[in-house]
Amino acid sequence: MADALRIGLVAGELSGDRLGAALIYAIRKRHPQAQFEGVAGPRMREAGCQVLAHSERLAVMGLVEVLGHLPGLLRLRRKISRHFRRKPPDVFVGIDAPDFNLSLEKSLKRAGIPTVHWVCPSVWAWRQYRLGKIRHSVDLMLTLFPFEAQFLEQHGVCAQFVGHPLADEITANHSQQRVRERLGLEKNRPCIALLPGSRATEVKRLLPLFLEAAHLCRQLIAEVQFVLPAAPGLLAVCKAWLDSVRHDELAVTLLEGQARDAMTAADAVLLASGTAALECMLLERPMVVAYRLHPLSYQLVSHLLRVPYVSLPNHLLGMMQVPEYLQADATPEKLAGALLELLQHPQKAAQQIEPFARLHRQLRQNAAQRAAQHIIEKGIH
Repeated sequence: MADALRIGLVAGELSGDRLGAALIYAIRKRHPQAQFEGVAGPRMREAGCQVLAHSERLAVMGLVEVLGHLPGLLRLRRKISRHFRRKPPDVFVGIDAPDFNLSLEKSLKRAGIPTVHWVCPSVWAWRQYRLGKIRHSVDLMLTLFPFEAQFLEQHGVCAQFVGHPLADEITANHSQQRVRERLGLEKNRPCIALLPGSRATEVKRLLPLFLEAAHLCRQLIAEVQFVLPAAPGLLAVCKAWLDSVRHDELAVTLLEGQARDAMTAADAVLLASGTAALECMLLERPMVVAYRLHPLSYQLVSHLLRVPYVSLPNHLLGMMQVPEYLQADATPEKLAGALLELLQHPQKAAQQIEPFARLHRQLRQNAAQRAAQHIIEKGIH
């Protein structure tokens, strides 16, 4: 092994970039001279990862939507594979983005490079045929949730539960009133946060639906206000949609980022299924989950799905604690009705969030430090 530990990284989209940055800082606590390079987002770049490509290139969602980007993604994967086979790192870590990373990891493992994957693909939920590929691609899978490590071990994949970094990061709820003041929101008016996703395809599909639901809520509760935190790079997209519906009449405050503050400030949250639902759970905010895919993507996914729920709070609890509205079921009327129920019946909101604190404790494991230790061990040995 070289004097300075060399680690290859490939992270997909916003949540993977967060994990990658946390991992870099945790490894550098033990190995200050460690070197990192690969496909990185803004947080990883700020943490000191040398960039071979930007992770925003991997942020494509949906089986159909990805087809238009496929040639470029395949070229990028070949380029990254050649680079790391020519200059082998001590260990390679793929962070999320399994459709991109697993094939990359397989080629690197064949070349004798130890491979670790952080964030288990949802093989417990759908596409279980990928288990064979995981076994051939990954020396160690680091999981965010305990049930994932159990499932993988039962199917012959070496796995370790390390916890979720968001559970470590979110230690206490901040004052709702102080956050509202900082965001320029009215303190005494009910507030709904709208989070239509972190990908352009998600926002274009969900934001018009969310705004229609917001209009319906406003018709019944005239004083309700809305806050919309635009994901990085999507501020212009969100602003264009707001301008098209005269958002001044809707009382929408548009933010650049600040999703956590937006959720903290809200009395109820309408969000796209994904990491945002987990973050909302950790913040102990009541929520309504919605999602729409391209119709063909949804047909394919629905045939492969093996679990009754799509949102992480519901899956962790094994019950429909949080209302979910998917595809044709995600209508403005249903979303507005679920939001109004949370606003008009505080006891319903309290019942929804009651088990969230227990889940938070279960997931708070000092995840980045634990992941760093496993990755360092793979790099050294």
